[in-house]
This record gives sequence, C-alpha cells and structure tokens, in this order.
Amino acid sequence: MPAPSPSTTAPGRLAAPPRGREGAAATALAAGRDWLLARQEPGGWWQGELETNVTMDAEDLLLREFLGIRTDAETAETAAWIRSRQRDDGSWATYTGGPGDLSTTVEAYVALRLAGDDPGSAHLRRAAGFVVAHGGLEASRVFTRFWLAMFGEEPWARLPVLPPELVLLPRRMPLNVYDFASWARQTIVPLAVVGALRPRRPLPFGLAELRAGAAPPARPVSPVGRAFLGLDRLLHRYERRPLKGLRRLALARAERWILERQEADGSWGGIQPPWVYSLIALHLLGHPLDSPAVQAGLAGLDRFTVRSGGLRRLEACQSPVWDTALTVLALTDAGVPGDDPALRRAAGWLVGEEIRIRGDWSVRRPDLVPSGWAFEFDNDWYPDVDDTAEVALALCRTAAAEADGGPARAAVDRGVAWLVGMQSRDGGWGAFDADNTSRLCRHLPFLDFGEVTDPPSADVTAHVVETLAHTGAAGSPAARRGVDWLLDAQEPDGSWFGRWGVNHVYGTGAVVPALVAAGVDPGARPIRRAVSWLEEHQGADGGWGEDPRSYTDPAWRGRGRPTASQTAWALLALLAAGERGPAVERGIGWLTATQRPDGSWDEPEFTGTGFPGDFFINYHLYRQVFPLMALGRYLGEGRTR
Repeated sequence: MPAPSPSTTAPGRLAAPPRGREGAAATALAAGRDWLLARQEPGGWWQGELETNVTMDAEDLLLREFLGIRTDAETAETAAWIRSRQRDDGSWATYTGGPGDLSTTVEAYVALRLAGDDPGSAHLRRAAGFVVAHGGLEASRVFTRFWLAMFGEEPWARLPVLPPELVLLPRRMPLNVYDFASWARQTIVPLAVVGALRPRRPLPFGLAELRAGAAPPARPVSPVGRAFLGLDRLLHRYERRPLKGLRRLALARAERWILERQEADGSWGGIQPPWVYSLIALHLLGHPLDSPAVQAGLAGLDRFTVRSGGLRRLEACQSPVWDTALTVLALTDAGVPGDDPALRRAAGWLVGEEIRIRGDWSVRRPDLVPSGWAFEFDNDWYPDVDDTAEVALALCRTAAAEADGGPARAAVDRGVAWLVGMQSRDGGWGAFDADNTSRLCRHLPFLDFGEVTDPPSADVTAHVVETLAHTGAAGSPAARRGVDWLLDAQEPDGSWFGRWGVNHVYGTGAVVPALVAAGVDPGARPIRRAVSWLEEHQGADGGWGEDPRSYTDPAWRGRGRPTASQTAWALLALLAAGERGPAVERGIGWLTATQRPDGSWDEPEFTGTGFPGDFFINYHLYRQVFPLMALGRYLGEGRTR
C-alpha cells in the first residue's frame, strides 16, 4: 500500500520542522509515521512478524514426522532456516546474541538429522559436542525428552508423570487445570493424554552421539518439591496399572476439553505449544488426519508460516490486535488526527475483534459480563488484560470512540468494565486470569520450563491503571488499588520488573507513565527513584538496552546492547516524569541517529518476553511503534494525554 499523502495525515508543524535536535526529531517522526501508515493492511490492522527461536521450526518437523506427513520441500526449507541460526560453537540460542541452549540445540540437531544432514558433518559434530559438554540428552528439559520418548529415544518410565485424571479434579481442588496459567493448562491437558498413551515411533536413526553417559547433576529441590518427587514415584506405579474405568473417563474428558477449545483458525490458544500437542493427542485418540479437527489444525499452521528466500520458519504466535493497538497509539502520538481514514479503519477492525463469549477466565469471574480482546486473530477462549487495556486506550484516541452510544464507545465501556472485574484480590492484574497464583503448580517435576501460573505483574497492572486514568477513572477504587500495588512492587533499586518485555527497562517504562497519569506527582520519591535508575543505566551512546539474561543474573539489569524499543521505553518514562534534560536529549539523539533511510529502525535483539529466562520474542513492530511514541511525546505532537 502506498504511503498516504502528507497533506491528509501530517500535522502542520511537521511540514516545516524547527532546526537542531527538535528538527531532527520531527524529521524522524515524519519518516517513521509514513513508514507505519504505508503498512496498514486493507482490512485495517497492522501485523509485524513475531520471531522466536528454532524450537518452533524443529518441533514442526518432528510433528510432521510423527504424523507421517513431512514433505521433502518443507523439510529442506525449514532445515535451511535452522542451519542459518546456528552459533559458532555449534549450539542454538533462544534469542539473538544469547548463550547456547541445550534443549534448543538437541531439537535443532534432531530436525537436521531428519533433513538428512550427516552426523559426521562439521556443523553437526559441533552441535553434538556442545550437547555432550552440557550434559547430553539426559540433561535436556522435560518437554524435549517428551519428544524423544515419542520417537523411542527416551524411556517413558524416566519421565515425570502427568496423569490425564488431572482433568477430573473439581475446580476447588488444588492442582486442578484452572490452577495453571492459560498457556500451561492448554499444554498440560494434551500432554497428559500423550503421556498416558505412551506412543513410540522410532526415528530412522539413533542419537547415541548426543548421550553424555551420566545422570545430570541433581537440581536443588525444596521440601515441597521433594514431596512432589515422592508423589511422582507413586504415580509411576499407578501408570503401570491405572484404574481402567477412571482412565477411560479421564481420556474422554480430556478429549472433549481439547475439542471445545479449538479456535476458528484451527489453533489452540493461537500459540504453538498447545497447538502441536493437541494435534498429537487427538491423533492418538483416534482422530484420523482427515478428521475436521486435525485437518483444521494442520491447515491453520500454514497461516503461521513465514517463507522467504528459500527459508521456512514458524511464528509461535501472531499479534495483530496488539500490534494494531500500539500502532494507533504511536500514530496519534505522532500527531495523526483521530479522524484520519487509517485510524478509522483501524478502529472499525478493533471494534469487530471484541470477544463477547465466556472463556476460561470466567471460571474465577463467573458473574462478569464478557468482553475483552485477544492478542491474535482467533483466540476467543483467552482474551487478555494487556491487549484489552491497550485497545481501549487506542480506541479512545480515535474519532470512532468520541460519540456516546456508538459501537466503539460501547466496546470501550464494556472492555473497561471487564478490566475492573479482572482485578486480582491484591490489587494487581495478571494477563489472562484473576488470582491465578497457585504455588503448588510450580513444584511439579513435569514442569521445568517457563512460568506455569499467571500472577499480577507490574507491566500489565500499569497498562490497566493508565487506561483507567485516561478513561476518566483515575480516582476509582480499582485504579487506586492498582496504584498502591505498583508502588509496593517497586524494586529496591527504583525500577520495576518487566514480565512481558525485557525487562526492568520495560517495566519501568510502563509504570512511570501510568502512575503519573493516575495522579502521582512526578516529583514524588518513587518517580524520582525510577528516573535516577534510568539515568544511571543509559548507555554512553545515549541509548538504553537490557539483555534477557537480566531475568536470571541481576548484573544484567538495565544493561545490554542499546535497542530502539528499549530506548523508547526509557524515554517514555522520563518524559512522563517531566524530564527534558541531557538524558532525554541524548536518548532522542540516539533514536534519530539510528533511524534507517526508509524511516524504520533495525532491531535484531529480542526485547519481548514469553517466559522470563526461558523464551523470548522479537516483535518486529516494537522497533517502530515505541520510538514513534517517544518522538511524538518529546515534540508534543500527540493529543492531550
């Protein structure tokens, strides 16, 4: 789509920008604005690629091998992509510039063996050397060994047990499926089916070269963890002779649960892990490849496939609703008027994406009127708090929401009411559920990868508080409790933890604007401490960056290669706090100096977070929307906030 004419989208001052730093910022703002406007889809939305690591691609080949549908063309293109991401030491990382990851390397290696790569080739010998040096197959995570067991390379008896009878537990019982986070429960239910049926479909090769020959060192286990290890031993005994009637009932209930939650696009939750495991579970339960559910699931994967230059890779998820809301906010910050045709199209599309049915969130909030927005095109079971907050805020910036009683205003009002109803007891907000804070879930030996619960986080809570403030509810009980939660959650160093973005720069960049919008004085001590933390962590070149290792190593907090998105997050906080000194000027200078000639920014780094410490995301639009917000607010181009 061609870029809109500046005469129809650009505010007056951008036509004749001032000189100096503000002039450079205004020029960058105009170029970035036009870059975004040119990339709106005809239907009204924006969507950037959501890039993750090669685990997605390796598991896609493993899925197709298991189902017997792997093709030479798909395999060759996927293998080419996997090879292109290998590090010099033979490993594969979970994010650009990160250290090698054992389990990711194991899965990538097996995928390349499926593609016909010779284990004696230089790149696979390096990979095998890395795997053995880091403990071998024996030390890989449970999910990786689950795949190995399905292909006969790991005895099922060595894996922790997750019995399908779990789905029969009533909701008031500990460890029922609704004690787990939305993403975890969707994955656990099909995996429990697969673990109960214990398939074994041998690969056309062995993996002896990946074995270290010794048990991995024992991990530290808490007293509760030791109790769960004892329970696991009992469950292994049960698995040898499960109660037949109870097992049949559990498998039937799990099958129905899975089928009920398949989305219109064939996915489960719009994300890769439950999608893949649900297809395998249904196949093992007797659903043939041409059955409606399996056919829809396989066809839907094509929508998540990116092909370019002979390479094939899968997105773990897609983020059109999130991308569109952020883009509307960025464009209005850049001075694009709310009645601009592009924003009218975006608002119409967003209004149509509101979810009006009850999903799993209603288990804890049965009386709450359905509303909300999901991250993806199709994920009606799981609208999320973060998207709903940003969509409501974005719609309020457009002309579509200005008329009382119109569909956009009604959607915003329903969405805000839903947000208030999703507040947890402690005053914060989680992403998908309220009060999803079970501590027992974290001790299950089966779950050694990623977060398994969804407690309130600073970034999500901040986005809700900011939305409440800008929709006239800054003084409401919900907003006041949210502010108190955020103040209590401030780290001793003055920053805030970032659950869904890397990391303390993200959290701080979200919280400071929210607190100021909700009425906290920019001169108040919590804001001043946050400003000091950001200024202390600004790079010598004026940018900000934070490496994902900050989730496991505090020495990396606020430190890393500068990126466009993280620099913008820091600037958003500083500008909200009323700062216009050297730190802001140098940050703006970094953004203007690093902008590409086409108006975009480059950002190979992963600044989005799936699971802190385990799974990271490169949102390809983050590098564009957040700098535009920062530049627009610096210049004062946007609407009054």
